[in-house]
Amino acid sequence: MTIVRTWAGTAARIVLAAVLGYAGWVKVQDLTEAGRTVALYRLVPEESAQLVGAAVAFVELALALLLLAGLATRAVAAVTALLMVTYIAAITSVWARGMSIDCGCFSSGGTLTGGAERGYVIDIVRDLAFLGAAAFLITRPRTRYALDRLVLETKER
Repeated sequence: MTIVRTWAGTAARIVLAAVLGYAGWVKVQDLTEAGRTVALYRLVPEESAQLVGAAVAFVELALALLLLAGLATRAVAAVTALLMVTYIAAITSVWARGMSIDCGCFSSGGTLTGGAERGYVIDIVRDLAFLGAAAFLITRPRTRYALDRLVLETKER
């Protein structure tokens, strides 16, 4: 059973790295638009939205690289989990306030004309799945092809 968990952790690590890497890369391509997307949520002051949008993009990229390398997996998974909880709370907040926006997770985001409720459910369920993957890595950070294995095995000898 341990081998299954190890491979499941490896899959979770790689999937999260791919998702965060892609999301961060899309945002980095247009940091101005990333800031505008953050502003649509109306959760931070308008003048801070640009900084938050840029910071999120670079944090996602950094987390993706660390997850891909398998370095500090437990800590990175904890930060990833916190990020997912923040995303879920932000999407839920927009939904509860009756706003109709694209979350901007894998695109530049924007205002939608209709059908946002269905999109919000999909976005929240997706982020809950990513939160589950991060939680799995918090509890079982040892995975295949990870730099952590080299570091941890050296310390245990």
